[in-house]
Amino acid sequence: METSAGNAADTADAADVRLTVDELAARAGVTVRTVRFYGTRGLLPPPELGPRRVGRYGPGHLSRLALIEELQHQGLTLAAIERYVRGLPDDLSAHDLAIHRALVASWTPDGAEETTRERLERRAGRPLTEADIDRLAAMNVLERGEGDEGADTFRVDPGLLGLGVQLLDVPIALETLLAARTVLLEHARSTARELTRLFHDEVWGPYREQESDPAEVEAMKSLSAHMQPLVVQALVTAFQRSLKQELRATYGG
Repeated sequence: METSAGNAADTADAADVRLTVDELAARAGVTVRTVRFYGTRGLLPPPELGPRRVGRYGPGHLSRLALIEELQHQGLTLAAIERYVRGLPDDLSAHDLAIHRALVASWTPDGAEETTRERLERRAGRPLTEADIDRLAAMNVLERGEGDEGADTFRVDPGLLGLGVQLLDVPIALETLLAARTVLLEHARSTARELTRLFHDEVWGPYREQESDPAEVEAMKSLSAHMQPLVVQALVTAFQRSLKQELRATYGG
C-alpha cells in the first residue's frame, strides 16, 4: 500500500465539483496510481461516467480519500482500513466524511503541517485572498508564518481545511467568527480542566496506590491510549445534540 502526505478534504458542493482522476489525485496530494488502487479495493466508489465515458469524481470521493489517507497515517493496515471504511454508513455525505476525518486526525496531537501558499491553494482547490486567509485563521484552520519571510508560509490543520474552505462562502462576518472562537475556546478549556481534575482524582489517584500491580499498569496504559479519541467523540456527539436542541428551541422545527 502506497504512502502519501495527502490530507485533502472536501471543499465544495457536489453540484460544483467534477474532477478527473488526475485532478482528484492533485487535490488530494496522492498519485493517480493510489486512487486507482483504492478503487480496486472497494475503498472508493466508482466515478460517474461523463462524455466519452470519462470518469468524474466528486466531493464524496475527495473526502473519502482524505479519510483513508488519514487512517493510513495513523498506522492502520490495509485490512483494518478496509474494515473501518466498509463499516461506515453508505449514505454519509462528503461533509459527514470530512467531520469523521477531522475526528480521526484529532487522535494525534499537533497534526499541523507546514505549507506554502501555492500548496495551500492547491489543496483548497481555489485561490485564497487575504480575507480568506484571515477567516481560516479565525477558525483555527491555519496560522500564518512569523516575520516577513513567513508571509507566504502557513501551519495548516489538514483535518479542518476542507470544512474551513466550505465556510468561506457562508455569509458570516470575521468579527462573528472571532467571537465564536472565543466562546468555543473558553468552554473547551473549562471542559478540559474539569475532565483532567476528574481523571486525576478518580483514576490516577487510585492507580498510584496500585501501580506495583502489573495488571493495573497494563489497564492504565490501555486507558491512556484510548481516552483521547473517546473523549473527542463524546464531546462532538454531545455538542451536536445540544446544538440541535438549542436551534429547535430558538427557531422551532
